[in-house]
Amino acid sequence: MSRAARALRGLLRALRCALLIWLAVTVGAVLVLRWLPPPTTSFILQNRIAALRAGYGFYPYPYRWVDYEGIAPVMALAVVAAEDQRFREHHGLDLTGIRQAIRDNQYRNRPRGASTITQQTAKNLFLWRDQSWLRKGIELYFTGLLELLWPKQRILEVYLNIAQFGGSVFGVEAAARTYFDKPAAALTRHEAALLAAALPSPSLLRVDAPSDYLRQRQRWVLNQMRLLGPGYLQGL
Repeated sequence: MSRAARALRGLLRALRCALLIWLAVTVGAVLVLRWLPPPTTSFILQNRIAALRAGYGFYPYPYRWVDYEGIAPVMALAVVAAEDQRFREHHGLDLTGIRQAIRDNQYRNRPRGASTITQQTAKNLFLWRDQSWLRKGIELYFTGLLELLWPKQRILEVYLNIAQFGGSVFGVEAAARTYFDKPAAALTRHEAALLAAALPSPSLLRVDAPSDYLRQRQRWVLNQMRLLGPGYLQGL
């Protein structure tokens, strides 16, 4: 066997080992998080690093886990109404929403995305913020794992607990206590809709000082919640 052939075989063996390690680590992490609350997320860690670089020191992030049963049902419905109305039907990718976004973006100055709640959960948990084809590819991989290994209710439960509702506010329990001085279980329909309305741009759309645009989105979310109906999420 020539030296080039041996080198190629060695490279292929190394790539195969790297792939097996990647699969073991990622599948293992997703399986563990099916039952255990995430201690932190990639987005929270990135915010901590940014705060350290800006000279703020070890900035506190009031991330507090709460089980699905401890979250007001209207909050789960508000998030689905605002972010992913075909959450029950799709398997991680909303192809109908993607086609609609492509058509709409031909006439919009600011393109809108079509990321599902599953995609956003994968991104917030494991990935970085910057847009790239590499990140999108890895995001799709984790999206597939979540849909394969987690029930829908678990995906929604984790998303509600890790979504960013403000510059330094992560998770619905922290958001409810920060903005309304109450636990997530006690959120009203209007409060839930306001929180969900801020999700597309939590650093710009301030729940504690709602702009006219945010109030308009809140009214839209409330209307979508009525259209979906309170039973939409039953039996997840």
